[in-house]
Amino acid sequence: MTSLKYWSTEVTKTSNAMTLQKGVFTLNNPKQIAKSLCQSAQKSSRIKSTPFRSAMSMLNFYINRAGKNLPKERIKILNQAKEELRKICK
Repeated sequence: MTSLKYWSTEVTKTSNAMTLQKGVFTLNNPKQIAKSLCQSAQKSSRIKSTPFRSAMSMLNFYINRAGKNLPKERIKILNQAKEELRKICK
């Protein structure tokens, strides 16, 4: 059973919306993060919206839930990944 304190970690690991590449949020290249999220969303038959919106939603969820514990440089990379996602996944 997952501790209530860490429910967002469990959601990130076991999302029913799409299967994520392992370690996608730890990649250091914003383009690679965006590409991976977009590909995961495009391959998924379980998403309820467009691939772009589903990928952006997962990225925002991670930033909003893990953001308070992430270094500023990591948050900067993840925010850059949002911009890349807008370019490649529309």
